[in-house]
Amino acid sequence: MNKAQLAKVVAGKAKISKARALKAIDELITAIRGALKKGDRVNLVGLGSFRVKQRKARIGRNPKTGETIQIAARKVAAFSVSSELKKAVK
Repeated sequence: MNKAQLAKVVAGKAKISKARALKAIDELITAIRGALKKGDRVNLVGLGSFRVKQRKARIGRNPKTGETIQIAARKVAAFSVSSELKKAVK
């Protein structure tokens, strides 16, 4: 399911226009992105939680040349699925 399809489903369930549903989805994504940028955790009950994880620096290998390279430490967004969603998908 892509964003347009999700907006169509949300619009039908909430009895709003598809454009308003799409705007709400965009605002949700923007809010999650903003919270993660600040380092906050976002918990959505029944869905899961978004958080920022720190990846350590490590040594990697260029697959094309086989040369060893240093990969810098960085922050990445991570998502943990809630137990409710895990049960629903089983």
